[in-house]
Amino acid sequence: MARLSADERGLRGRGTQESATYGPSALATPANAVTVVRLLASPLLFALIAEETGWWSFAIWTALALTDGVDGWVARRYGTTRSGAFLDPLADKVLVLGAMAMLVAEGRMWWVPVLVIGARELAVSLLRSYWGRRGLAVPATNLAKLKTWVQAMAVGWALLPPTAEHAPVIADVFLWTAVGLTLVTGYQYFSAGRSAATAMEGRS
Repeated sequence: MARLSADERGLRGRGTQESATYGPSALATPANAVTVVRLLASPLLFALIAEETGWWSFAIWTALALTDGVDGWVARRYGTTRSGAFLDPLADKVLVLGAMAMLVAEGRMWWVPVLVIGARELAVSLLRSYWGRRGLAVPATNLAKLKTWVQAMAVGWALLPPTAEHAPVIADVFLWTAVGLTLVTGYQYFSAGRSAATAMEGRS
């Protein structure tokens, strides 16, 4: 392996320091600010869905869904935090489940798949909290990230006026696909956590 010069080591060190501006315990971070804005905007979105202002609710939902990746990018750039690891998935759940619940209330989504998705999210949150207290962390898989994206697409298609009125089957396809991914990733999360707990008990 080639050795680095003193200047190269200095540049590497400064780059590492700049990329970790905030420590794991930080609360007031740019990434958390984006996440809090997403949470604060959720009541406005839900009110617009209730009033059936189609294009406005679709536009705000699209903006909020797109900013889901912004807080993650900012966190990776300036340093991930424990508060961000809690707030980011919380914002996702509030927005997705809140929007789905409003669509159910307006008769634009069936309650059964939404109930399945909500029950899974609650169960995984409880498991994450339980395993977290035992010192275990089970990271999200790529399939779980796909699940979140498909859920967002289901809401988006249900809010987009042309498809909501004339082709609701598109939203239903995404919704039931989300249900399938929800169940598969929920089982994966439970299995991974159980394996990690077994391995930790074996080492103790």
